[in-house]
Amino acid sequence: MSLSSCSDCFSDLLCGEASSSIISSGGGDFSPEYSSNFDSQPSDAAESISGLLEDERDLAGISSCRAIDQPIDASVRAEFVAWILKVQRYYGFQPLTAYLSVNYFDRFVCCCHQLPKMSGWPLQLLSVACLSLAAKMEERLVPCLLDLQVEDPKFSFEARTIQRMELLVLSVLDWRLRSISPFCYLPFFALKIDPSGTYTDFLTTRAKEIIFSTFKETSFLGCRPSCIAAATILFAANDLPKFSLITAQHAESWCDGLHKDEIMSCQQLIRQDVFKIRPKKQPKVFPDLRVTNRASIDSTSSLLSSPSPSYKRKSDGVDENEETLIKRVK
Repeated sequence: MSLSSCSDCFSDLLCGEASSSIISSGGGDFSPEYSSNFDSQPSDAAESISGLLEDERDLAGISSCRAIDQPIDASVRAEFVAWILKVQRYYGFQPLTAYLSVNYFDRFVCCCHQLPKMSGWPLQLLSVACLSLAAKMEERLVPCLLDLQVEDPKFSFEARTIQRMELLVLSVLDWRLRSISPFCYLPFFALKIDPSGTYTDFLTTRAKEIIFSTFKETSFLGCRPSCIAAATILFAANDLPKFSLITAQHAESWCDGLHKDEIMSCQQLIRQDVFKIRPKKQPKVFPDLRVTNRASIDSTSSLLSSPSPSYKRKSDGVDENEETLIKRVK
């Protein structure tokens, strides 16, 4: 689709949708049978990861863009990405759904970089359309288009308006909705770090948290998904003293296609952009176990067994003796 026709479609959206149609009753959606479940792993995990890395290289020109290609301010982008993540948490969508939503959003604005600077309702409409398309790709149950507009969006749109925007996104992306995400690598990398499987759940969960934090930063747009996955799983491993010495050089040997220099660059971005406002993590301090001799235990037991006045809690938080309360009633 040419940029001129893309611009015409935007003009058509602007002219055809008056303010009266922004909030209106609308139709529903359908949930497709197809789901590109990248998180599942076949029996031969190594072969599967090699295939993903090969597909990642093939899709590199389609699925990614650079920060300098963004025609919108980073703060504006972060605002709409934050809204997508809030809706993802609200409905409990898969992490991949959020990733695809942001991926479609970035690819669309990169392809339309010759359009006038976008802001306001077009970006809100784009966010809803991208989230809807991603949910149709990955979720079993997809809310209707009106119900998808939760968590205080700046603008709300009719279903027909969102459907037209979906068609525009599909046309600009040439209907190529497949994308390799960092999440599909995490189980494999976690087992490389901990073959016993004892800490793999912690490693993958912690890595997903860091990946979600990278969504808002434009600096990660040029990073390959496998590098983001390797860098975040290494940060997760550093939280466990047992694996704190595992480095990017070790990660390079996990499979062909990983390069320590790229992983280290991604790690540096995480330190600068994701952890820039976080205080340095303090080591966990476990409380000391107190050893009490038998005499003190006996004295404590005697105190606990001795009669003591009963207390009731007043609504204002002041303790009163039960006898005082009885006298007050009398």
